[in-house]
Amino acid sequence: MNKAQLIETLAIKAGISKKETEDVLQAFESLVIERLREGKEVTLTGFGTFSARERHARMGVNPRNPKERIEIPKVVVPKFKAGKTLKDSLKK
Repeated sequence: MNKAQLIETLAIKAGISKKETEDVLQAFESLVIERLREGKEVTLTGFGTFSARERHARMGVNPRNPKERIEIPKVVVPKFKAGKTLKDSLKK
């Protein structure tokens, strides 16, 4: 399911227009990004938790020259941990 299909499906289920649904989804995305940049988490009880984690710097191999070692810098990456309700619904 892509974003357009998600908006269409949510609009039908919620009984609101596609434009309103798109605005709500955009606001949700902005809020999650803003909170993660601040180093905070966003938890939707039962569904899951969005968080930001730091991946430490490490040594790697240059794919163009396998004999050459390169340093991969540290980076902050998004993480999603599924909640109990979501996990349980997939077990059935």
